[in-house]
Amino acid sequence: MANIVGIQGMKPQQLAFEVQRGGKFVQYQYCVSALVVTIKRGTDIYFVPAEQSRSMKGLGWTLLTLLAGWWGIPWGPIYTVQSLWVNLRGGHDLTPQAATALQLPVDRCALFPEDKKAAGAN
Repeated sequence: MANIVGIQGMKPQQLAFEVQRGGKFVQYQYCVSALVVTIKRGTDIYFVPAEQSRSMKGLGWTLLTLLAGWWGIPWGPIYTVQSLWVNLRGGHDLTPQAATALQLPVDRCALFPEDKKAAGAN
């Protein structure tokens, strides 16, 4: 599992409590280009507490992509748009995978809220 930014000093019980409240483990994308070379990568995983905006947390990566992503032909514009789309939607939600890897005692409904919605729709 990649480095997780934002959980330093937190005990597993604290982290599980934050995930139950709606905290998320998120990975952002960034793109950097120069003429014929374009690189698109994922960041480390970030822990974003429930009261913080996931999109705002990834703003630095979004700005890097906006400034440096467009300049490679042909992939620069394509990867830039993809990265911006991911980051502006709050990044890739890796909460289920991270909580499992960290062995957090978290209720399944906190990890898979769409299952709860689907069950309620039936």
